This record gives sequence, C-alpha cells and structure tokens, in this order.
Amino acid sequence: MEMKQSMMMDRENEGGEKEKGEESSQENGRLMLADGGVAEKGDPKVNSGGGSGGVSNGYPTSTAPSPKEGAGGVPAGALRTLVVQQTSLDQPRETWSKKMDFLLSVIGYAVDLGNVWRFPYICYQNGGGAFLLPYMLMAVFGGVPLFYMELALGQFHRSGCISIWKHICPIFKGIGFAICIIALYIAFYYNTIMAWALYYLLASFRPTLPWTTCSNPWNTVNCLRYLSTDSNITWTNMSTSPAEEFYTRQVLQVHLSPGLHQLGSVSWQLALCLLFIFTIVYFSIWKGVKTSGKVVWVTATFPYLVLLVLLVRGATLPGAWRGVVFYLKPDWGKLLSTTVWIDAAAQIFFSLGPGFGVLLAFASYNPFHNNCYKDALLTSSVNCLTSFLSGFVIFTVLGYMAEMRKIGVETVAKDAGPSLLFIIYAEAIANMPAATFFAIIFFLMIIMLGLDSTFAGLEGVITAMLDEFPQLLSRRREWFVLGLVCVCYLGALSTLTYGGAFVVKLFEEYATGPAVITVVFLEVIAVSWFYGTSRFCADVHMMLGFSPGLFWRVCWVAICPIFLLFIIVSFLAFPPEVKLFDYVYPPWTTVLGYCIGVSSFICVPAYMVYHLLTAKGTFKQVRASRGLGEGLSPSSPPPVPLPSPGY
Repeated sequence: MEMKQSMMMDRENEGGEKEKGEESSQENGRLMLADGGVAEKGDPKVNSGGGSGGVSNGYPTSTAPSPKEGAGGVPAGALRTLVVQQTSLDQPRETWSKKMDFLLSVIGYAVDLGNVWRFPYICYQNGGGAFLLPYMLMAVFGGVPLFYMELALGQFHRSGCISIWKHICPIFKGIGFAICIIALYIAFYYNTIMAWALYYLLASFRPTLPWTTCSNPWNTVNCLRYLSTDSNITWTNMSTSPAEEFYTRQVLQVHLSPGLHQLGSVSWQLALCLLFIFTIVYFSIWKGVKTSGKVVWVTATFPYLVLLVLLVRGATLPGAWRGVVFYLKPDWGKLLSTTVWIDAAAQIFFSLGPGFGVLLAFASYNPFHNNCYKDALLTSSVNCLTSFLSGFVIFTVLGYMAEMRKIGVETVAKDAGPSLLFIIYAEAIANMPAATFFAIIFFLMIIMLGLDSTFAGLEGVITAMLDEFPQLLSRRREWFVLGLVCVCYLGALSTLTYGGAFVVKLFEEYATGPAVITVVFLEVIAVSWFYGTSRFCADVHMMLGFSPGLFWRVCWVAICPIFLLFIIVSFLAFPPEVKLFDYVYPPWTTVLGYCIGVSSFICVPAYMVYHLLTAKGTFKQVRASRGLGEGLSPSSPPPVPLPSPGY
C-alpha cells in the first residue's frame, strides 16, 4: 500500500508565532525527506524513541522532550507537536477481526493430518519415548526459531512471500515464486486425501459400515472378517481385511492400474468429492481472512473435541495398554542412530510448517505491535502437544487391534501414512459399539484437519500474488481465488485416477519436501547474513519493545542453517525407498520426482540471474544494495538518518 504522510513540527515562540518544520513523506516503505535524503524503515537512527510509541507502519512518533533538553536546537521548555496525516489511494490492508482468529488459523495450519498419522508412526519406529528427546531438541533449536522468525518478518513488513523480498534482499525474490509453486503442488495432492475421507464419511451413513463385511462386489477370496468374537478364524499373512479391500479396491480402485506408467481413468465418485471439497475451500477464503478467520473457529476446534472423545473411547478398549506401552517404551539405543535425528528434524519442520509462505501471510494481517513472540511460543507448543496426544489416540486403538487378532502391535502398525487411518483405524472403529457415530465424527475430523491446512496454503499464495500485483488483482480477489481453485482442481485430476494413490505418494516424497527445505535454508541465510541479524532484531524491537535474546540470534545465524542443511544432506545421502502397497516405484520415477522438485526451486537461481542482468549499475553496486529494500537502486543516494528529536 502506497501511503503519504505529511509531518509538521510546530514550535511556539514567545510572541505566539509558529514556525513550520521540515516536511517529509513516506512512500513505498521509506521515509523521503524534503531535501532528497532517504531514511529506511527499521534504521536504528530513525528509531530514536527506543521502540516506544510508533505508528502502525513501523515509524516511531516523537515525544515531548524533558525540560532539560535543549542541546538539539530546541530551547528548554519549548513545546513540540507531531501532526500525522495519512492519505491513501489504495484500500488499507485487511486485518484479523480478532486475535483469536489469527491464533486459530495458525494452529489449524500447523496441526494437520501429519500430526495424526505421521508422528505416532515415526515415534514408535524410532525408539518410542526415547524419540521425544531428539524431537524436543530439534523443536527448541530449529523449528520454533524458524516459526518465530517468519511471524516477525510477516508482521513487520506486512507483505506476502514474494513482495517481502523487496524489503529484505531483492536478489532472493525467487524464493517467493518457488514457495508459490510448492504450494500449488501440495494443493494438487493434499486435497485428494480429504476427498477420500469425504467418500468414507458419505459411506458411514448406514447401519452397517461397508468395510465390515466380505460380501460386497469388490471383495476377493482372501477377505477375512476377523472379529474378537470369531474364535474359529485364524488370521494369516495372505488374509486381507474388509477395511483394506474397501480402501484399495472400492475407494482408490488401485487394482485397476499397474503403476505410474498407466494411471487409468478418473474415478467420477472421487472427482465429485474433490469438487465439493474445493467448493468449501473457495467460499471460505474468497473474501480474505475476515471469512476464513471465522471458519477456523469450527475447523480448528472440532478436531480437538473428536480427539478427546476418541482418546476416552480408545482407553476403554481391551488391549489398549499394549498400544500405549509400545508407543512410549523407550529404546535409548536407537538414539545412536543418525536416522532417528533425521526423522526428528524432518518431523518438527514439516509439523510447524515454516517456508510455505503461510506464516508470512497470516502475520502480515496482524496489528504492527502484536506480540508475535508469545504467539510463536503458544502455537508451536500447541502443535507439539497435539502430536503427542494423537499418539495415544492412535496407539490405544492399535493395541486393541493387536489384542483382537492375537498378534503383536508392531505387526498391526506396519503401515504409515493414510493407510493407518483408512485401513487400521477404520477397521477398529467398525468393530466398536456405535460404530456409525464414531466413523462419522472421525472422518469429519480428518476433513477439517485438512481444510485448515488448505485454507492456509492457498491464502499464502493469494496474499503473495495480491501484494505483488496490487493494481491488477486487489479489486478482483474473488475472481483470482476462483481461478486458483480451478487450477488446483485440474492439477489434482491425475490423483483421482485408478493409479492416483501412486501420484499422491510421488508428490509427497519428492515434489515438496526437499524443495521447501532448501528454500527455507536460503531464506534463513538471506535474513540472517544478508539482511543482517542486528537489523532484523532492531525491527523486532520496534514492533515489540524488546529485542530477541542471544539464544534466538545464535539460532538464526548458525543453528537453524545447520539444522536445515543436516536435513538436506541426509535426504541426498539416504534417498527414500518409495513403495506403496505391492508397487515398488521404478528408477525412472525417482528422476521424475527430482525433476518436479527442481521445477519449483529453479525459480531461485533464475531470478538471481534476472536481477543481476536487469539491475542498474555495476555488479559491485548491485551486490552492495542487496539489503536496502524496495525502490533503492544502486544509483540512489545513500540513506541518511532523520534529524534527531531536538531540531
């Protein structure tokens, strides 16, 4: 938003006359003096008030001097008045209606499906209770500092993930475009999982759940309905449960596709389910955070109610204690394995979700002096505790399934990802009393967990594009959001085919993970080393009235880059072996996956080359101006501080 402020300082003389002070104007994030000088927002010399008393755009207001003050050119006892006028041709930036709207939106974004299925699986696989130690260390020294940094950046610069780089380091602007492409890739496959959950939800409205019997057209001869009351039936390695065949043969119909080389036709049932999901998404975000901030009051709180209900129900099931012991029993020897620390770092990173442009977008709609430090600590703590709670919800049921089948918990819990929810948990629900009720609330919870993350991911893209192209899109938000949702739906069609589950797995493993970690690594380097930690801390001081301590500075400069580099190197050194059901991904799919990942990351070096070729001045001048912000070309005059409050 371009804004001009006329500032006039009047001084009352003995004869009652007023002398006009020096006029200045603020435009495009800088303060332009009448004599042609420039003062940057966040300059410590500008912030002479020590962070107290600032206007909403980040510039401090001057306060009346003490009677002893006179060295700055103003006689002692003279009155000074600051008159601020704001005029704008553009609409003011939208803000959250309530603080709780923002908190629930951030919590809803951070707490997603991964908290329910991925954390419990990763925890038991890497030493149970012993895994909590590396998980907490990675959260304290890596995840939370990154979370705090993005909230502070978005709130101070009030910009999306693209235009914010004009204020930080213009040559890194390609990071913003890469984030938007990654967000689109996520929208292509993430919402398909909600379409599966919606299919299950609609199928739950019947007295007998369809995944409890083997008499359906989609069942095979290997289907075995194995309940705790069926003492004459023995479960074998060749047996398949009704829940597994309903998921693979009725919902996904994956048996009709031989692999990624032949995906097959689009399932019209899933296509309609996904269309309904995107319709909800559109009407929740089309007007901005004013509407999405109200929707999250339901979508972010309802999952917690369901989790508590399922936890109580799971704790009363026979054999639940076996699952809890398996979940938390520490295996301290596994801490010596590098894999455990890699999984802990990756889990906390993807759980908190920095680097997807969402935190920047959400924080940009906050009041300038909002305490984002407390917000970061609160929301990240809620996220971690939710993951821990979800483990009990899942493993009490897994213990019950192991007790019912008379096998070990590790055999029941061999599958991770959506299979854990749509096969194991769905089957357990089907064997409970009041199965229809628990199935309905469970799949409603899955849908709402996914909706929150979808709202947030698309809002990150929308905010970035509206801030970057305000003249073109600001008054056409509804049409732009409609076009974006249509693009996401068309991009998701490949995941709705008979082999769509293979596409979902490919996107999940390659298209988003490595690319977004590399992008966040560059983001931390740009902010800490190019923009400067001292300058960033001065910005935080201007907003909050206090500067980040030594711990946060060390994390941003050294620990966070090492944390991210550790994940990147680990991924390259130990590429995942991708397998889904009985289909092992051939080598060419690995090449395809890396190409999809690089297609987003390539925006970063491509924009650097573009910036160096189009910027005015020599390469040395362009490099010297890397952190000066928007509108300051290498040939512009150097920034000069505002006069001290004594003139």
